[in-house]
Amino acid sequence: MGKCLAEKLLAKKAGKERVEPGEIVEARVDVVMMNDITGPLAIESFREIADRVWDPKRVVMILDHQMPPNSIEIARDHVMMRNFAKEQGIENFFAEGVCHQVLPEKGFALPGFLILGADSHTCTYGAFGSFATGIGSTDLAAAMAFGKLWLRVPESVKIVLEGRLGRRVYPKDVILYLVGEIGADGATYQALEFHGEIVKKMSIGGRMTLCNMGVEMGAKTAIVPPDTLTRKYVEGRARFPFEEIRSDPDAEYAEERIYSLSKLEPQVACPHRVDNVKPVREVEGKEIDQAFLGSCTNGRTEDLLEAAKILKGRKIHPRVRMLVVPASRETYLEALKLGIIERLVKAGAILGPPGCGACMGSYIGVLGPGEVCVSSSNRNFLGRMGSPEAEIYLASPATVAASALKGRLTDPRDV
Repeated sequence: MGKCLAEKLLAKKAGKERVEPGEIVEARVDVVMMNDITGPLAIESFREIADRVWDPKRVVMILDHQMPPNSIEIARDHVMMRNFAKEQGIENFFAEGVCHQVLPEKGFALPGFLILGADSHTCTYGAFGSFATGIGSTDLAAAMAFGKLWLRVPESVKIVLEGRLGRRVYPKDVILYLVGEIGADGATYQALEFHGEIVKKMSIGGRMTLCNMGVEMGAKTAIVPPDTLTRKYVEGRARFPFEEIRSDPDAEYAEERIYSLSKLEPQVACPHRVDNVKPVREVEGKEIDQAFLGSCTNGRTEDLLEAAKILKGRKIHPRVRMLVVPASRETYLEALKLGIIERLVKAGAILGPPGCGACMGSYIGVLGPGEVCVSSSNRNFLGRMGSPEAEIYLASPATVAASALKGRLTDPRDV
């Protein structure tokens, strides 16, 4: 019987012919990543077990959650991380955007790689055919010290997305719909493997959006098998040799789910659960105070472009503040070059520095009591972006822009 992509990849990293779901393996790691939220604890744990990291070239450190620092405490953490990088000879130190956008741009997210990151949305790198998963800071310390870590092999679920997406329906709508169907804990510790015509036609950014929110269903990882589009993206970026791994034609999955999405409408996740998903039409008219466009889910150039198309030559509703945060410096520069930033700012948007600040309510875009936000990010938990008395609706960049324009939740097909 053939094996799934996740099983083949973990078998290779464990030095075995094959592995079975449920088996515990000690797997060789290709890349480990920490950010400024998880890094300080990882460094403290590392010092208890080792003196030197196993391979400085495969350790990536990123300042993104509170960058630039907004308090003395955070600034102290950043100094600690900079000193650790210098001490350990870690040259892969970045402070130019969200870790889940910067790693692919810098050529660390590659097909056939095992990537561990101390951040729950590390599964984003599955868009490149890697097994990528979030781990705790102490596990990251062990991976940095020894270059390997134990993992339980997950069972795999094949998700086939068939049909053709309609006008102003995007990958974000697809993944919100799937989260609503499967549930926040419906894929706990499973490997989601995406297939189908819709996935084949999806941009790399769309695939990153898809995999990014796999964890919102409890998945251990989410993977899109590598293809020519993957190869085109990583060529010229790849830091290391890589091997494309795909499932066997006769692979056996724990479950196969097939979705026909030609009639899918724009979706929205309502407060305060990511799986509380409805078509935008069912909640349109709800007045909003803030619209946030950015994050590791939807802060890429193509996302900003879709919003700019809707807002070009128009003005954001006077009651609404719209925050736009490019996912990375590369995205920022590309959007500037294409005139996207100018269109968004002329419409009334406020531009923030690349990073995670608004998504996690750490220092820009903090919501006050009773305020309502429509956000292109990936979580709408109670208090996620500020006051626990605020409400967060998750949606595509187009729905965010259309809602900012009208001052209320709006189906983007109506503007």
